[in-house]
Amino acid sequence: MADICSYLKKHTESLVKDVGIEAACEITGKSKATLGRYYSDNEEHADRFMPVDAVARLGQVSSYPHVTSALAELKKITLSYDDRKPNKAHSGGVNADVIALSQRFAMLMTEYQQSMEDGIITGSEAKRLLKETLLLQQVLLDMKLHLEEETV
Repeated sequence: MADICSYLKKHTESLVKDVGIEAACEITGKSKATLGRYYSDNEEHADRFMPVDAVARLGQVSSYPHVTSALAELKKITLSYDDRKPNKAHSGGVNADVIALSQRFAMLMTEYQQSMEDGIITGSEAKRLLKETLLLQQVLLDMKLHLEEETV
């Protein structure tokens, strides 16, 4: 457990320094001393960790989501960037998501049908299928977020 704690504290420090201590204070509403305690390796601060909402806020403005990535790594999960540039934050909501989902699924099935014409899926065909699967996953994630917004 001590290894996990020091690992998280190291990544918390990286996150704060990535954003800048002054900016991190402003974004989280915490003082420099409080932020310092979150990544301090002193015994008296061993049980202090940055709250998850502060991690999320800093992760949004940092160049890399240090703590989020560290948590994922501890669970043997990999993260990937979604570099899509949506036109609007709420580009049609759930209805638009359902249409996009149908279109993406059709693209995946088209790619699958073409890949299976000869009965085998080659490496390059598998890469194209993986790309379509990831795009489908992103549409599902957008839909999930829109649905969560509607339940608030």
